[in-house]
Amino acid sequence: MFRFGFSYVGLIYLIMLFIPNIIWTKNQPKDYEQYVHNENKFLVIMERLGEVLVCCCALIFSDFNIRFSSLWSLWLLISFLLMLLYEIYWVRYFKSEKKLSDFYSSICGIPVAGATLPVCAFFLLGLYGSNVFLMISTIILGVGHIGIHLNHRNEISEGTKKKSILIRIMRWVITAVFTVVSGLAVVIVGCRNFNYIDCFINADKGVDEGIYVTLGGQEQYLLIRGEHVENPVIIWLHGGPSSPEAFVNYIFQKYLTNDYTIINWDQRGCGRTYFHNIKKDPENQTASFEQAQADLNELVDYARDRFNTEKVIIVGHSYGTMLGSRYALNYPDKVLAYIGVGQVVTIESDIYSYEDALEKAIANGDDTSAMETAYKDYVDNKTLVSMMDLRNQTSSYHVAEKSANTIWAGIASPYMGIDDLRWFLKQAGNLDKYVELNRQLFDYIMDVDVRDYGLEYQVPVGFISGSEDWTTPVKYSEDYYNLITAPEKQFGIVDGCGHSPHYDAPEEFCNVLKSMLNKCLVR
Repeated sequence: MFRFGFSYVGLIYLIMLFIPNIIWTKNQPKDYEQYVHNENKFLVIMERLGEVLVCCCALIFSDFNIRFSSLWSLWLLISFLLMLLYEIYWVRYFKSEKKLSDFYSSICGIPVAGATLPVCAFFLLGLYGSNVFLMISTIILGVGHIGIHLNHRNEISEGTKKKSILIRIMRWVITAVFTVVSGLAVVIVGCRNFNYIDCFINADKGVDEGIYVTLGGQEQYLLIRGEHVENPVIIWLHGGPSSPEAFVNYIFQKYLTNDYTIINWDQRGCGRTYFHNIKKDPENQTASFEQAQADLNELVDYARDRFNTEKVIIVGHSYGTMLGSRYALNYPDKVLAYIGVGQVVTIESDIYSYEDALEKAIANGDDTSAMETAYKDYVDNKTLVSMMDLRNQTSSYHVAEKSANTIWAGIASPYMGIDDLRWFLKQAGNLDKYVELNRQLFDYIMDVDVRDYGLEYQVPVGFISGSEDWTTPVKYSEDYYNLITAPEKQFGIVDGCGHSPHYDAPEEFCNVLKSMLNKCLVR
């Protein structure tokens, strides 16, 4: 979005718009001029202003050019179909008796088609390009252009039989719904544009790209961002497992890109990587922890070669700390430092969370039967489903002071794509099906104890926890921290945050992270 450059699609649209109108100047309907003199001056100004803005925006942004690889192109297809319907409208008019009623006629139920169709087409073109400037320009044009046409249509239809009350109500409802949906689209695209500008990176010296790189024989998605390619490289390992964060990490990474090049990775079996390889591995048979280690090793080598650096920084969140700590222990020659955010030790920490919640519930005089039943089910059968049921019972007693609306952050993300949305819906759908899709990874986390990887790090280590983190309780992370040895080790707390301090208090989190890394880099 906001990529300045010539748009051939915009030019095609304008040609489709102007040619029929040029022909129309020689084929105007009878008595048209008498209605022109009665046009509302405000609507005329809006129409003229909208015409200038739409023409400029359609040509100067390359965002509107065809991207075959994006499902977002559906908006472009619908938009182009509306322009084709617009051409059909004109063909019908030129073959008609060229009366005012023909000029202001509807087509396929779309009122005053000559005005409405191109306005809708350009609006959807703006949505396709995620360009709020074209969308707002189109709304300005629509207010004036459609408004003028509707007024003319109403004038020439005076004295005819009024529409039934039901039809008029339906029209008002449709208009209201269209207005709300259009307004919501403008707000969302506007927020995405604002966030893009807020996180803008000059690619001349830096990097800001989403690409697929072959890791372990499978093309996997990377979002790489940083102001200068010579800065130290951070590889961010998302949690879950299978909960990719690339498209929403702009929330906090905008505070890091001046000093670091950050590689976000949709790991094998999830997010964009999953959908990109769905024909090759639809059941995620290759998605295992050991394969993730191998993929990560190839990713590290890719980063070292591309950015000409001997070592990279590994930062893991939640499940990503399992992946990161194991890798840092096994490949110290490739790791500059390891940072664990919400460091996992063992799933057994949920028992500690339960005991704390139970104590608080009893102190409040609350009914604890459901919580105790969920705990018994979890102890008897440690599965992800039983763990989630237990967490649902304890979560109301562990509400963090600070929390981020990551759903809205995702919707307003300039990096969100269709596959990000598709994966989110898969996660929010049937839990059993979602778990089954990454069965090997979920089975792994239910049994592993990170202490079994080893306790002697040969690289600097830092842990960052939210003070109200009960998913990976601070107590367990601190106990593990006290057990390990490392050339340099640090423990940071972000007050008032839960399991995701990088979202809950992004700037404060980044200050803690940068402080830790500064100590590591000056060693």
